[in-house]
Amino acid sequence: MDISIWCVFVAFLLIYLTRLPVVIASRRQEGYLEIGNPREQQARLTGVGSRAQAAHQNTLEAFAPFAAAVWVAHYGNTDPGLMNTLAVVFVALRVLYVAAYLADLNPWRTVIWMAGMFCVIGLFLSPLL
Repeated sequence: MDISIWCVFVAFLLIYLTRLPVVIASRRQEGYLEIGNPREQQARLTGVGSRAQAAHQNTLEAFAPFAAAVWVAHYGNTDPGLMNTLAVVFVALRVLYVAAYLADLNPWRTVIWMAGMFCVIGLFLSPLL
């Protein structure tokens, strides 16, 4: 299987891995994990818990454009080296983005996010090269 396809799978896993800090923060801040209505509990999170929830949401939002861009690049006969490089860099940047979000590293978080989006744009446009 192509490296870029594996990157889509890893990006999918990141959606769920970024939930872990949210769950931990929920338990620490309130002493329990609300299973019946977790979104209400998550809305009350503060500090790192609130940032963890935002990082998770952003990871979820970034997945679809990335997956679509890999598909376009793959079926647009993009050079595999370019396609794989952009996909790997995107996934690495997403990991850094979550870490920067949790650590409240502004404006680095935004710079990392923009670099990741440039990878997605590059994947979308790569068949034109």
